[in-house]
Amino acid sequence: MKKQGILNRDISSVLAKLGHTDQIVIADCGLPIPEGVPCIDLSLELGDPTFLRTLNVVLADMEVEKGIVAKEIKLENTDICETIQQYEFPIDFVDHEVLKKQCRSAKAVIRTGEMTPYANIILQAGVIF
Repeated sequence: MKKQGILNRDISSVLAKLGHTDQIVIADCGLPIPEGVPCIDLSLELGDPTFLRTLNVVLADMEVEKGIVAKEIKLENTDICETIQQYEFPIDFVDHEVLKKQCRSAKAVIRTGEMTPYANIILQAGVIF
């Protein structure tokens, strides 16, 4: 049994397989999951687990070179927007429709119970050297 880090075997496996520039998505409960992209569904009920809790756990185990979020978050979800801008990687803002299309090439979508608007992020893997 693992002693530390992410215990969820599906998330742990996806992170272990990522290479430089591969992408995963942390999603709210409303983001449509593209056909063919694996979905790791963590949602228990509305609001649980939260987007930020899930994101923080993943970030503790993943090297990220950039994040991609919908530009609509700037007006529709200012609290989460302000929080993610404090992370140590740059954030690209794109139209929500562009973000949804870009999710098609993700290695996996991690679905949370988050129920606030535009609480979705594409994380692009960096390298540790």
